[in-house]
Amino acid sequence: MTIVPTKSIPRQILLTALLLLLPACSAGTHNEDGAAAEAAKPQDELILAVGGEPEGGFDPTTGWGRYGSPLFQSTLLKRDSGMAIVNDLATKYAVSGDGRIWTVDLRGDVRFSDGEPLTSADVVYTFETAKASSSVVDLTNLQAAEAVDADTVELKLAQPQSTFVDVLATLGIVPKHAHGSDYAEHPIGSGPYMLLQWDKGQQLIVERNAKYYGEQPKFAKLTFLFLGEDAAFAAAKAGSVDVAYIPSAFSKEQVAGMRLESLQSVDNRGIMFPYVPAGGATKDGYPIGNDVTADLAIRQAINVGIDRDALVEGILEGQGTPAYTIGDKLPWWNPDTAIADGDTAKAKRILADGGWKDEDGDGIVEKNGTKAQFTLLYPAGDVTRQSLAIASADMTLQLGIDVMVEGKSWDEIGKLMYSNAVLFGWGSLDPLEMYNVYSSQYAGVDYFNPGYYGSAKVDGYMEQALAAVDEDQANAFWKKAQWDGATGMSGAGDAPWAWLVNVNHLYLVDEKLDIGKQPIHPHGHGWPITSNIEQWAWTE
Repeated sequence: MTIVPTKSIPRQILLTALLLLLPACSAGTHNEDGAAAEAAKPQDELILAVGGEPEGGFDPTTGWGRYGSPLFQSTLLKRDSGMAIVNDLATKYAVSGDGRIWTVDLRGDVRFSDGEPLTSADVVYTFETAKASSSVVDLTNLQAAEAVDADTVELKLAQPQSTFVDVLATLGIVPKHAHGSDYAEHPIGSGPYMLLQWDKGQQLIVERNAKYYGEQPKFAKLTFLFLGEDAAFAAAKAGSVDVAYIPSAFSKEQVAGMRLESLQSVDNRGIMFPYVPAGGATKDGYPIGNDVTADLAIRQAINVGIDRDALVEGILEGQGTPAYTIGDKLPWWNPDTAIADGDTAKAKRILADGGWKDEDGDGIVEKNGTKAQFTLLYPAGDVTRQSLAIASADMTLQLGIDVMVEGKSWDEIGKLMYSNAVLFGWGSLDPLEMYNVYSSQYAGVDYFNPGYYGSAKVDGYMEQALAAVDEDQANAFWKKAQWDGATGMSGAGDAPWAWLVNVNHLYLVDEKLDIGKQPIHPHGHGWPITSNIEQWAWTE
């Protein structure tokens, strides 16, 4: 066994590691160790096992902080716990009448953690660098970023884009003077915390930024442990962590001194259907289309026939909600998309009306000689998606549709997804994700729209949403794109997807720790639970 020097890993973390290596002790021993750790722990420090390690480091210009909070950096705007847009670095912002020029006024009292002032030059640099990185930060529509004066920035777009407000709310501002090749490992920012130590593969230690302009966090130091789900749960049982992210399989187990926080999310799982008939091929020669899933009756019947509540209870142990769109419960969600499901009789009527009948008595319906059979892929190793795929296939078999479930690597899925159904997961707090997943312009582009869905009506609504200069106006068009009473992208309309569940994010939290009012969480990347870290406090 390799012994890690104690100067690199705090004693309490070493204790956690040793506990995980030792044979399981009795519950009494765990409780005693946990009580001792609790008594010895400084009250202004927290130890967290809340997610994986960001392999790319902590550079917002290449994607850090898109989900949750950048922690080390500040954003121009942010969303509060009720999903409303509020100021952060900005004191105000305005959008021109044509929707192309966004003018942002900055606070004049902000300094980076190294003491240098944050000015409009840093904002311009951040946006220009993020655009040039061609990473997951999509700034292709940004035409120019200009500093009007030290505290004012103009961001000029090639086309109106209402969702640009979410870029302002997620892109952390980096310092022009200190943004070098090693920035991702040694970030400097104006956020509530500073990076103190990063032991890759093990832990990250951060300390409170005394120069932070906002409400100072109650905790001087946070230690993030990079533990797998089983190890995080064991650390929680040992009393060695204050917060631990756990899977639904552990949600019913009681842990002394800790409570379960089940937080609502749009971290969704759903079935993407190839929308067009078979016959085409991508530029790389991969087949496009599927003659069974291209039929509207098949897709609508599955949407109606699947019992989402049963999936939540049976697969997620009740820790989730039924999913009907890519953004349930968000400000742009249309509640009319929440169709009545689990209705086998209605689903069979949809199939029969669509010309699908069991002609040979084998229990599988057919149409024009084509059996209602197709393959549903899921990423091998993802137990939750595997279980959802198998359960969904069992439900669709009751309708007369034979779904063959197969686990594949992501590389394999990337080649097969244009002609086979896939159990994907999405979930962003930005409606632009809806556009990317459903727009005909993104048909066949990366993982966005591999089913080649396209609707002129839906495209039109989404383009109107993007062109809106007011968020409320934009949301009205996003809702129509989902369902306008006659058509839309949801299961009530074209049904290019059968959304299944939203996975609650589950945390074991020290019973004396208040983590504030949490917003709806996005997909599980990053550490979304820390987005309101300034609100965290001990209750006793």
